Amino acid sequence: MLVWEPNCHDRRTYRFAYTSREAWFDRDLSIAGRVMVKTDKDECVQKLVKIDRPILRIPTLAIHLDRQETFTFNKETQLFPIAGLVAAELNRTRNIPKPAARESSSTADETPDESFTPLKAPTERHHPYIVELIADEADVPVASVVDFEMVLYDTQKACIGGLNNELIFSARIDNLGMSYCSITGLINSVSSPTALENERSIRLISLFDHEEIGSNTAQGADSNFLPAVIRRLSVIGSSSDDEKETAYEQTLATSFLVSADMAHSVNPNYAAKYEPDHKPEMNKGTVIKINANARYATNSPGIVLIQEVARRRRVPLQLFVVRNDSSCGSTIGPMLAAALGTRTLDLGNPQLSMHSIRETGGVYDVDHGIKLFESFFEHFSDLESKIFID
Repeated sequence: MLVWEPNCHDRRTYRFAYTSREAWFDRDLSIAGRVMVKTDKDECVQKLVKIDRPILRIPTLAIHLDRQETFTFNKETQLFPIAGLVAAELNRTRNIPKPAARESSSTADETPDESFTPLKAPTERHHPYIVELIADEADVPVASVVDFEMVLYDTQKACIGGLNNELIFSARIDNLGMSYCSITGLINSVSSPTALENERSIRLISLFDHEEIGSNTAQGADSNFLPAVIRRLSVIGSSSDDEKETAYEQTLATSFLVSADMAHSVNPNYAAKYEPDHKPEMNKGTVIKINANARYATNSPGIVLIQEVARRRRVPLQLFVVRNDSSCGSTIGPMLAAALGTRTLDLGNPQLSMHSIRETGGVYDVDHGIKLFESFFEHFSDLESKIFID
């Protein structure tokens, strides 16, 4: 941490993806992430940590000092979260002994010294108390902390709201909402002991990281993770080498990918931003997303399939098409459809305030999403053989 003003601490932050940055100001923030620690066996292992109390805040400038019409700020110099007061920190550390200074190696060929570290210790690179908090949360000594990756998060808990408790107010609905629906739907689809007796397909979900920054990472959708998994699964049951040679391609040709990412609900304060005949509403059902320029991977055969899947569980569906004079977001659907050659459809539950620190979704749409996935997994094998295209 650096001293920002004579009586305040602050810590540099970096923007991740396309977010509603102004929503992060004046919120009760904390940190969570991964910490690498050294064990007694001289091994480095990761631990996940979450400091469950507000320790940071990014303050806005009082309106009396900056009467701008639109809220703007410099991402490099005005996005520092304040962590506390220097005077309070000095009082806390007054009786704590200072660590001994690091000894530097004078020559490259000296005997390795366990006290030498190529990088400064985490307590030297970051505010020592932040490192202490991370170590306490990981239940390890401070000296065991080798490195860490932390992100800011809003400490306000998710809650149910609205006059009739029909809304969800929460962070990260996009895309934890559809992740939850798909996982629960998959679990529900195999809850019966006989659920897989006549199943010809493999029921699979894949959750990726880094969709908001292009997916071009080892754990993103543009990696080889999903193709590699499908390739290994496709040879299960193959009895000859000839079958194994083409099993992967045959599997892709007979598979169907549902790209499930949250969709936009109509915002009544900005109704003109939506195409007049395509204004999805929360709690009215899962939204099928369509785009003529392939920003979404949906096509008619896919709509036919999903519509029948939804009919069998009485799940309402809606359609979304962006205005011609508006930009359009995208998903990993087109990316995976191009990489795999698999039939693909884009859908998601409708929400407000996408990418804000605090988003809004519909309570009943969670049930809609779960039932839709459950029905998809249960009925795909039967329906897939009944939809023909040249």
